[in-house]
Amino acid sequence: MSDRAHPLFARAYEKLSPGAEKRGQAELRARTLAGLTGRVIEVGAGNGLNFCHYPAEVSEVVAVEPEPYLRARAAERAAAAHVPVTVVGGNAEAVPLGDGEADAVVMSLVLCSVPDQAAALAEARRVLKPGGELRFYEHVISQRPARAAFQRALTRTLWKRISGGCHMDRDTGRAIADAGFAIEEVDRVPFQGLAHILGIARAPRG
Repeated sequence: MSDRAHPLFARAYEKLSPGAEKRGQAELRARTLAGLTGRVIEVGAGNGLNFCHYPAEVSEVVAVEPEPYLRARAAERAAAAHVPVTVVGGNAEAVPLGDGEADAVVMSLVLCSVPDQAAALAEARRVLKPGGELRFYEHVISQRPARAAFQRALTRTLWKRISGGCHMDRDTGRAIADAGFAIEEVDRVPFQGLAHILGIARAPRG
C-alpha cells in the first residue's frame, strides 16, 4: 500500500465537500455513475461521496484511496452504501488488482491530482476487461486563453501545494484519448468557476 498523506487538505475537503454536493456536485456524480453494472474499481475514491450514487446493478465496488484520512472517511460511508463497497489502500499508478478484473473503472475528481496521468490511465486499462468502461468526471483547463494562462501560473506557483497536488491546467480529455481509450460520450459543464468534463470512454476490445 502506498499512502499519500495530505492531512490539512484532506480535513478541509471533508469539511467543505458537503456544500459542493448541495450546490450540484451530487447530481454530476449521479450522472457519471448512471447505468453502471458489474464489478467497478473506483480509483481515488476520496471520502466516498460517490458511494451513494452507484446503481443497484453494480455487484461490487473496490474503492482505492491513498490518503489515510480520506480513506477512513470513505470506509465509514461504505458501511452505509446500498451496494457492496470495499475500501483499500493504493494509488492510481499501482492499483492493487489483477489484469482485466473490472467491468468498469471510475475516476472522479482524481486525474487532476495524480502525479502521472499517463501511468494512471494505463493502470485503468490494465485492470479493465477488454471493452470495459472508464467513467470520468474531472475539472479541466479552460478553453479561454487568458483564463488558461492564469490556471497554468497558479498551478505552478501555489495551487498544487495547498490542494493535495491538484493541477488546474490539465487537458484530461486529451489524456484519456492519448491513453488509447475511445471516448464515447463527453459533456463539458461549468461548476464552481471551473470547466468539468464527464462521460464514458471504452478500453480497446483486443
